[in-house]
Amino acid sequence: MVLGGCTFFVGAALNGGAPNIAILILGRIFLGFGVGFTSQAAPVYLSEVATPKWRGAFGTGFQYFIGIGGVAANCINYGTAKATWGWRLSLGLAVVPAVIMTMGALLISDTPSSLVERGKLAQAKISLLKLRGTHCDVEAELGGLIRSSEVAKAENREPFLTMLERQYRPHLVMSIAIPFFQQVTGINIIAFYAPVFFQSVGFGNDSALIAAIILGLINLCSILVSTFAVDRYGRRFLFMVGGIQMFLCQVAVACVLAATTGVSSSRQISKGYAILVLVLMCTYAAGFGWSWGPLSWLIPSEIFPLKIRTTGQSMNVAVNFATTFVLSQTFLSMLCHFKYGILIFYAGWIAIMTIFVALFLPETKRIPLDSMYGVWERHWFWRRFV
Repeated sequence: MVLGGCTFFVGAALNGGAPNIAILILGRIFLGFGVGFTSQAAPVYLSEVATPKWRGAFGTGFQYFIGIGGVAANCINYGTAKATWGWRLSLGLAVVPAVIMTMGALLISDTPSSLVERGKLAQAKISLLKLRGTHCDVEAELGGLIRSSEVAKAENREPFLTMLERQYRPHLVMSIAIPFFQQVTGINIIAFYAPVFFQSVGFGNDSALIAAIILGLINLCSILVSTFAVDRYGRRFLFMVGGIQMFLCQVAVACVLAATTGVSSSRQISKGYAILVLVLMCTYAAGFGWSWGPLSWLIPSEIFPLKIRTTGQSMNVAVNFATTFVLSQTFLSMLCHFKYGILIFYAGWIAIMTIFVALFLPETKRIPLDSMYGVWERHWFWRRFV
């Protein structure tokens, strides 16, 4: 996380002061490394320090602060849109969260799991006492971490090769499917191009930026709902309810646009229908905010055994960003060719992922990390592999 914060700082500084396109691209490369490092480390850190009872709430915090960053970025873009130097300020202000992230990472200790894995048992016990409280008996938890570490060290094999073993087939599938499904909900594409999208359905330039901010705020509030609900109702319930909500909203928006703009999308949508589209998209964002948004980071960080946990999270991040890249490069072309049909495209994927969760994702609520293997042994499909 320290390395991620430092590289993010360098990238933001280069972007803000870029004299040419080449430096701008170089800055984006540094930003990419920074986001990659922190996206890999932070969810795992949160899962490892949290108690099983509150692990879901802690895990959703990662997506919550992503949401805060998105809203802040939209507000900055709105405030700097009319200034000729506004883009520099918009890009350069990213040094602020980079500094906060770096300083914060320096002030926190390593997780007990990480300390045990490196043989620092005394420090691991101290860390557990700080996390659980001096009144708690941490010996049992420490013993579980030591046993998990011994199992990991006994199998002296490359972690990526270990993930290909039959017993880790469920973990491999989830590390690929969950981040892929998160992106084909269409949320990040809509977040990236929200102003363009809202302009295309009748909002003016300023109104489109404001609509994007509203969309981000709704998403942010809904993540708070997930924070309070995930450890009470479970991951599967939120996944499925959110999936159904997003599916219905995507189909509804497509129907509204088809009815008001025509098959060729040649007619201008009225202001009233444009507001209806905004309401439906906000409802869609809310569904994402309490389901696939935070849970897509939480699930991969908690299902892997210690020996492949960081490797599994790395694969999760890589698939997430690769899918984001492909979709972001093709979205505008798809929007121009398919018009409202692009919403049906995303709705189809949402239907598939909701069925996938119902059939193949076991419930992980309140299960200790070192006991997670049991959920696969009891699952109707995955038990044949583990």
